[in-house]
Amino acid sequence: MKIYLVGGAVRDELLGVPIKDRDWVVTGATPEQMTELGYRPVGSDFPVFLHPDTKEEYALARTERKSGRGYHGFVFHTSPDVTLEQDLARRDLTINAMAQDENGNVIDPYDGQRDLENGILRHVSRAFSEDPVRLLRIARYATRYAEQDFSIAPETLTLLKEMVSAGEVDSLVAERVWNELVNALSEDRPSVFFETLRDCDALNTLFPEIDRLFGVPQPEKHHPEIDTGVHTMMVVDMAARLSTDPEVLFAALCHDLGKGITAADILPRHTGHEERGVKLIERLCQRLSAPKRYMELARLVCLYHTHCHRAAELRPSTLLKVLEALDVFRRPERLNGFLAACEADSRGRLNFENEAYPQADIFRSAYQAASQVDISDLVDAGRTGPEIQDTLRKRRAQAISLSLK
Repeated sequence: MKIYLVGGAVRDELLGVPIKDRDWVVTGATPEQMTELGYRPVGSDFPVFLHPDTKEEYALARTERKSGRGYHGFVFHTSPDVTLEQDLARRDLTINAMAQDENGNVIDPYDGQRDLENGILRHVSRAFSEDPVRLLRIARYATRYAEQDFSIAPETLTLLKEMVSAGEVDSLVAERVWNELVNALSEDRPSVFFETLRDCDALNTLFPEIDRLFGVPQPEKHHPEIDTGVHTMMVVDMAARLSTDPEVLFAALCHDLGKGITAADILPRHTGHEERGVKLIERLCQRLSAPKRYMELARLVCLYHTHCHRAAELRPSTLLKVLEALDVFRRPERLNGFLAACEADSRGRLNFENEAYPQADIFRSAYQAASQVDISDLVDAGRTGPEIQDTLRKRRAQAISLSLK
């Protein structure tokens, strides 16, 4: 019986980055032996055990073979004679197919260290193509290591395209796609996730609403980058600089979806794209089983981001209307998320990356003024609900007007 540290922990130690989770592989052992040593079995598909003290996962070395479509279509085999090399062979990328023994020696049968040093994401074997989730994972790895200039090996990119052509991506369930999307939005340059999917022809299958933005022109006066898809990628990267909230990042990603279905005869203008985008957001969120709070903020940013950009031109009553639509008097935390997504849209343009966004301060001042309006005198006087609401709205608009002078 031998125990090895495997996968991401070995990779991260070689990269010199903090190790988040440690996974272990055990060779030469049976489930009964593991149980006798105090390990608690938790695996349903194959033998995985929790260490009695650290609670880290220890899996018996295994092999696998494809038995059907999708990522559930596998048959696993474990026995004491399965070697470490056989276990590592089933892993996705060479940089994840390394192990470390109890003395700290790295076992690297598939040259993961070389690929790590050269910044290459390369599949271990053609078995990579049997699991469609790996396409999403490699897009996320490309995103995670974008700052270190990692790239996908040409032969791996070819394999990814073959997977898409074979329809493997069609079997991905919504929850897995959503989870990988949220993980990608937590990285410093989430645009790489979508660009990678586009490079391997998967973006149109997984996120058609985003894919159709590429090649759609915008007025050069306001968008020197012109291409709506390029702009969207710039916006989502800018949002990552301004916020760590994935809800904000998702809203930034979706803010211009309506431009993807603008009638060709009015291009490069996009009149009414805000309203058009709402239905696309609802459809996307329904398809991906996205939590309701993501859809709510995305809809609001889509509908009102152009209002925010014109904050200095809006009447106090219009500013109040937007604040009410955002429901910030009951949910004040929503305002900062909305403003961060709008600022990302404004600064996510060629040559505008370092521009200030004073519109956010206008909205914050308007909210502060409106939120301090007192209506206790109306309550004490026994006024009715509709009358209180009407007077409250008038007083708030007046307070906003004074705050802007």
